[in-house]
Amino acid sequence: MKKLIITLTAAVLLSGCSVKIPFINEKPEEKAEKNPQLAERKEQTKEHYGSNQTSDDSLYALEAAYFNTIKEVKGVKEIVNSDNVLALVNKDFALPGTYIPADLVRPNVPFSFGDQDIEKSYLRKEAADALEKMFSAAEKANIHLFAVSGYRSYVRQVSILNNEIDRVGKDKAMQAVAIPGKSEHQTGLAMDISSENVQYLLSEDFGETDEGKWLKENAYRFGYILRYPKEKVEITGYQFEPWHFRYVGEKNAEIMYKNNWTLEEFFKEVRKI
Repeated sequence: MKKLIITLTAAVLLSGCSVKIPFINEKPEEKAEKNPQLAERKEQTKEHYGSNQTSDDSLYALEAAYFNTIKEVKGVKEIVNSDNVLALVNKDFALPGTYIPADLVRPNVPFSFGDQDIEKSYLRKEAADALEKMFSAAEKANIHLFAVSGYRSYVRQVSILNNEIDRVGKDKAMQAVAIPGKSEHQTGLAMDISSENVQYLLSEDFGETDEGKWLKENAYRFGYILRYPKEKVEITGYQFEPWHFRYVGEKNAEIMYKNNWTLEEFFKEVRKI
C-alpha cells in the first residue's frame, strides 16, 4: 500500500496536474450543490440580506448598525445604540438606566387587565403594529391571545426584582427576573402573552395550551421570536418562558425560527458589513 501511494504521488507531480480533493479544493458554490441545506441557507441569505457573503463560514450578512455599540460604565457594558431594533439585551449587555423609547404606543389588542392605560400596555410603534397583526391572525385561527406586560421602565424593574428577592431569595430571583437595565421589556420590543386557559397567568403551562403552541409556531411570521426556549436555558441565561416574545423584524425572525436560533446564537452566525 505504501509503495502504491508513493507511485501515485509521483505520477501527480510529474504530470503537473492538480488533484481535486473533495471539500478542500471545491468552490463554495460546488459545496452548496452537494449540500441541499447549505444551498437553501444561501438562497435565504440572498433573499433576506443580499448576496454580500464571501464565505461559507458566514452565510448571513447584517449591517453594523444592528450590532450592539458598547461603552463600559462602572463595570457594566451599556448599549449606546439602544433604539436598535435588534439590540441584544441580556445578562452581559445592559440598557442605560435613563433609556426610555421615544415612540411608545398602546397596541389595539386585548389585555389581561382590560382597558387600563398603564406603563406595561405600551410597545414601540413598529412592535405594536406587528403585535396587532399577530393577534388578528390568531383570532382568525380561533386562537384568543391576551397581552400581559410590554414596556417596563428601569425604575419598575428595580421594584419587580426586589419583590422577587423578598419572595424566593436572590439566587432564584436572578434566574427569573432580569437585573434592572438588563430586561428586554425596557426596550419596548417585548411582550408577555397569555390566555384564558391559564387564567391569564405567566406560567410554563401556557406553552402546552393551543395559544402557546400557535405562538411558538407562528410568531416569526409577524417579526416575533420566542425569546427564552426551554432547550436554550444555558445560552440565554434565563428559565423557560413560553409567554415572552421579542420583536426583531420579520426577516430576522424567520431566519432565527428556521435555524432554531436564539438572539444570542443569531449574532454568532451573522457577519457584520
